[in-house]
Amino acid sequence: MIAGFTQNLLDPAILFFVLGAFIGAIRSNLEIPPAIAKFLSIYLLMALGLKGGAELATKGLPAEGLLAILAAVLMATLVPAYSFLILRRRVDAYDAAAIAATYGSVSAVTFIASQQFLRNHGVEFGGYMTVAMVVMESPAIVMAVLLASYVRSKGGAGQSPAKAGPSGLPPLSMKHVLHEAFTDGAHLLLIGSLLVGFAVGEHGKTMMAPFTADIFKGLLALFLLEMGLMVGRQIFESKVRIDKSLIAFALLMPMVNATVALALAWLFDLSRGDATLLAALSASASYIVVPAIVRYAIPEARPGIYFTMSIAITFPFNILFGIPLYFAVTGMLWN
Repeated sequence: MIAGFTQNLLDPAILFFVLGAFIGAIRSNLEIPPAIAKFLSIYLLMALGLKGGAELATKGLPAEGLLAILAAVLMATLVPAYSFLILRRRVDAYDAAAIAATYGSVSAVTFIASQQFLRNHGVEFGGYMTVAMVVMESPAIVMAVLLASYVRSKGGAGQSPAKAGPSGLPPLSMKHVLHEAFTDGAHLLLIGSLLVGFAVGEHGKTMMAPFTADIFKGLLALFLLEMGLMVGRQIFESKVRIDKSLIAFALLMPMVNATVALALAWLFDLSRGDATLLAALSASASYIVVPAIVRYAIPEARPGIYFTMSIAITFPFNILFGIPLYFAVTGMLWN
């Protein structure tokens, strides 16, 4: 297990993340221009989708793949539900709903880092796990809307949640929220790239290898440098004070979610690689798509809390320690 942690920390991409966090923490003026950061994000999603789609075209979708996708949907539904029940006892109901939705969703960068970790260890995984990641977004978004409606129905002073919340907010439109969720640019790009990869198959994968494989590691390192800068600055510049119980939640909940995911993976007899990816996905939290939608769905919640927990605490924990931990556990259970 110690060797896995050491190897992960000595990965160049991970070291660039640590470097970025340090530079951001000391408030250096180094920054990745927003246009380049956006390009890197687009590139990683395209490469991820193309590789996953090409593998699906080559190997198909076996029964194990269907079970992996089913497990992913179950986790995306369960995590927001039990997270809300845990958080409701400690924070405001609206903040609890927003945090639960954020942790019910996934981080694409954590998923990419997990794939890279498995490749470094020579462990195979299915291309269908990219599909599993895609389908984990939607249940969390739906849960966000349902939780917001539930909270308003309990605290709306007799008003119908369909008309207004306790603050006299405009009606919460499920149609609008779902439209925003399913037409989000990053979401559509990933799905589209997956379909393109499936259409072109192995031949297309070979043609695109200079783009999706040869330069992938270097661009991932550059993106993680930018993420490190964001994390370092978020920790020291956040004006929202986060309670110790929420810090504990952001550190412990990934391991709880990963444990539940590994139990499902063992029950469904998934491979070690698929189980590790499912655990990493379940342990991650969204800091892009879902927080943006939660701002509309639950405007009463404080973005500084759920965004900071996701990007400044859970994300670095998973990148530095979580992924090798989940991999080590699968090594003990899958032998």
